[in-house]
Amino acid sequence: MGNPYDPYGQQQPGYGGQQPGYGQPPAQPGYGQPPAQPGYGQQPPAQPGYGQPPAQPGYGQPPAQPGYGQPPAQPGYGQPPAQQPGYGQQPAPYQEVHHHHYGPNGQLAEWGSRAGALIIDWLAVGAVPGIIYFIGYIMLLNGSGVGALLAFLGFIGIVAGGLWLTYQEGTTGQTIGKRQMGIRLVGAQTGQPIGFGMAFLRRLAHAADSLACYIGYLWPLWDERKQTFADKICNTLVVRG
Repeated sequence: MGNPYDPYGQQQPGYGGQQPGYGQPPAQPGYGQPPAQPGYGQQPPAQPGYGQPPAQPGYGQPPAQPGYGQPPAQPGYGQPPAQQPGYGQQPAPYQEVHHHHYGPNGQLAEWGSRAGALIIDWLAVGAVPGIIYFIGYIMLLNGSGVGALLAFLGFIGIVAGGLWLTYQEGTTGQTIGKRQMGIRLVGAQTGQPIGFGMAFLRRLAHAADSLACYIGYLWPLWDERKQTFADKICNTLVVRG
């Protein structure tokens, strides 16, 4: 006989029927059924917080590339971009550059011009004092007191003429002979006249040119910079112009 309280024939669990026990998980949804949503008042699954870095790519995965239209990272302020040598090119080695001043025409004076200038100089300022000195010396050998005076005056004239040539050469770069031959004396590093003091020192350094049969005066014939020993000691050049 049917239950008067169950007109549709459905059986409800009676009082004391079996309910899921405390601590037992509820039934899982079957295949194809969506998972249960959290009930009212329950928190959703934790998301990464603000300021926390995203998950890193797994092993073997490339890092994230900048988005479309975003430029790559630039070097810091004040830092120049690094220049890399091209494919197959080696970095350029340090090269030492030597600057030589070879006068207005960029040419060194030839040995013939220098020899001609020297002859003109000593004829211009040394011929007369040299003759006086020679006469006085001969008279001095014969026992004449006048000869001693003439030799002394001739010697003073030669020294004075040499100092005047040195002054002209140091301050202007040219003596009478050098001016006639179109050449001048300059410093190898500056290309300018070397001054009286350095010119006087160069005159003294000509003593090195007189050694070994005056080989120093002939040295410009095969020297690359056409220098005598005195020029090398004082770092000077004789140039055209």
